[in-house]
This record gives sequence, C-alpha cells and structure tokens, in this order.
Amino acid sequence: MNKHTLSSFLAATAMLFGSAAAQAEETITLKVGHFWPATAMSQKKVLEPWCDKIAAESGNRLKCQIFPGTQLGGTPGQLYQQVADGVADIVWTLPGYTGGRFPSMEVFDLPFLIRDAEGASRAAWEYAQRFGAKEFAAVKPLAFHVHDAGQIHNNTRPIEKPADFRGLKMRAPTRLTNRMLAELGATPVAMPAPQTPEAVSKGVVDGYVLPWEVIPTLKLHELTKYHSEMDPALPALYTTSFIVAMNKARYASLPDDLKKVIDANSGADFSASIGKAWDDSASAARQQAVEHGNRFNTIPADTAAEWLALGERLADDWAKEMSAKGLPGEEMLGTARSLVKKYSK
Repeated sequence: MNKHTLSSFLAATAMLFGSAAAQAEETITLKVGHFWPATAMSQKKVLEPWCDKIAAESGNRLKCQIFPGTQLGGTPGQLYQQVADGVADIVWTLPGYTGGRFPSMEVFDLPFLIRDAEGASRAAWEYAQRFGAKEFAAVKPLAFHVHDAGQIHNNTRPIEKPADFRGLKMRAPTRLTNRMLAELGATPVAMPAPQTPEAVSKGVVDGYVLPWEVIPTLKLHELTKYHSEMDPALPALYTTSFIVAMNKARYASLPDDLKKVIDANSGADFSASIGKAWDDSASAARQQAVEHGNRFNTIPADTAAEWLALGERLADDWAKEMSAKGLPGEEMLGTARSLVKKYSK
C-alpha cells in the first residue's frame, strides 16, 4: 500500500469512526403526549422528573419535548393509536378511553378493588405482564398504574346512599364506571376528564366522579357544590387504569445503552411511583375545595353494604363477560384482587 493509498484509507477510517461516535453522542428528542394541562400534577410531578432522570442517566443524549393537552392533535382517546403509529414517541393515556379494545385492564376499573394507588399500580404492572401482553403488543409499555380513590362530586345534593343518584346525569371515564353509575340509578355520560368543566358549567351533567388531584387542575372546585367521599376504611369507590407507552420502532432505534436507560426507568417501580404521586396529591387538592367553601359528607363504612354488594355484582358480571369472550375471566379477577392485596399498604 503506497503512502497516498494509506493516507486515504486512514482518512476514510477516521471519518467512519468519527461519524459513528457522533451518531452515538447525538441528542435524541422524544415527543411525549398527554391530555392534561401543562400545570397538572401528572406533568409537573411525574413526566418532567422522569424526563430529567433519563436525560441525566443518558448524559443528556435523551431529552423530552412534552405536548400537554393533546397538542399533537386528536382527542385523548386517540393518544394510544398515536404512539402505536409513531405520531408520538411516548404517551400517557387511559386504555378505557377506547372502550372494549383492552378488556384485560378493565379489571382495575371495577368498584371497591383498590385501597391505595401506589400498591395497586405495582399490582397493575404485574397483572399486565401476565394478561395484557397481547392487547398492548403494538407498543412498548413503560408503566401501568391507577389513580387514587375516586370520589363523587355534584351540584344537586349530597350523596349518602345509592338512591341519591336517581335522576342525576353523571360524568365517568370508562365503560365500567359508567356501568357502575347506571346501576346506582344515575344517567352516565362518558367523556374524558378535560371536557368535564364545560359539561358541568353548561348543565350537560349534574356531577362527575374523579379523584381529588384532578379537581383543582381543571378548576372544578369552583364549579361544584357537593363532594361525597367514601369512608377511608372502605376500599376506593373506583379507580381508573392508565398506561405510559412508547412507540416500539422508536425504542428499537435507540442505541443499546439508551435502551438500558429507558428500561431502568420503566416497569413496576415506575408504575408504583406514579401511583404514589397520585396518593400524595389528594390532600392538598381536596383542601382547595374546602377553602372554596364547598360542602362535604362521608358515606360511613357501617352503611356501605348496598354499595359493596353492587361492587361484587359488577365484578362477577365482568368475569362472566370476559369468559364469554374466551378470556380467563375468573382467573383475571382473582389475580387482580390477589395482587392488590399483596401490594396494598
């Protein structure tokens, strides 16, 4: 090899390795979509710290661009498809916003299943590994979790017993919470949380079920008179299951060391940490409704037999419905209950 050829070879090799090194050090921006306002706990206490963590652990080679309030277009119910299709790299949404598409995770929408969101979220992740892999095969799940105890809020009267729901139009997020409200005697109205303030202010609904954190985020405490809470000695009236998911192709395109960063910040611990953020948020959020002068009442545990019987009936019906679809309904219900009990405080 003459000097000219050797020089050319060395130059080409240097360019090749330099290009590879530059590619390895390239900053990768992940588009992260969700449906809450930018000021919501979900962004401030979960997504932003998570994004900061993956940035730090990747040497700032991974960063997020967050798009709150469905700024990438579409509706909350379309977020899952957006991440599957690559419109977003990561989304946070409710499987239940597309009713019937993800039947396995509906079990966590059943009434009186959970006691705290942290433990139930760890349970949800473990349960999903066993029963949800096929349903969520189009994406890479990063977390499955639930929110803290959902409560009852309305502008007509305090809710003390199931009969008090009669004649009320009530917003709920998912198929099973709508079924629960119908069984209680209300007229259920399905809608994503961000649509609730307008629906309340225009009288489209008389009330809604939501956890406390969401109330001040959407300024619903300024639009609501009555808040009815289940006795803390009881399991939560209801909760809702969520997923944080990543586009599979986007994940596959990452260098191996960056895949490890994503993997280290997803799974059971991440799921539980999201649940804990919801648990921790409830008290301060509730206080804003107190300071607004709204009225509160507690449904005592010793009068809750009718409520709990309804929960058992809905759970049994759900298990039978899943079995009719060819799924192991009884096993799914039993596993969810067992895992929640295992991880609850």
